[in-house]
Amino acid sequence: MSIRERLEEDIRDAMRSRSQQRLEALRFLKSAINRVEIDRRVTLDDEGITEVIMRQVKDRRDSIRMFQEGNRQDLVEKESADLVVLEEYMPPQLEEEELLALIEEAIRQVGAETIRDKGKVMGRLMPQVQGKADGQQVNAIVTRLLEG
Repeated sequence: MSIRERLEEDIRDAMRSRSQQRLEALRFLKSAINRVEIDRRVTLDDEGITEVIMRQVKDRRDSIRMFQEGNRQDLVEKESADLVVLEEYMPPQLEEEELLALIEEAIRQVGAETIRDKGKVMGRLMPQVQGKADGQQVNAIVTRLLEG
């Protein structure tokens, strides 16, 4: 089943179960996908839809952080609930050990020795972990390893 088909089915299920929060999150995701398709004048495949989902997840995480700083717990809870729904559509995330092994391999491949080589490492690494790991987490681990 494609992501698009699963999304449509989940929207119908949310309507039947009267799960308003889930329904709103799913409809917002569908709207974001449609917006990208209209802007690019293409029909997105599963990979393209996954990119849209990753962008939405990143936006939600950023919003949660900002709302926490602004002491808006009501909005933090709403965004967190939306994030849980969106994460269901993300590919399985890498475990910490797998991610660390990939980072160490990328460091070895580019011959990185200092923090100045971080761009080379990230350039090599990000296509491998795209959608499978949080970019901020990857960045923090690479920085820690290159500084240490």
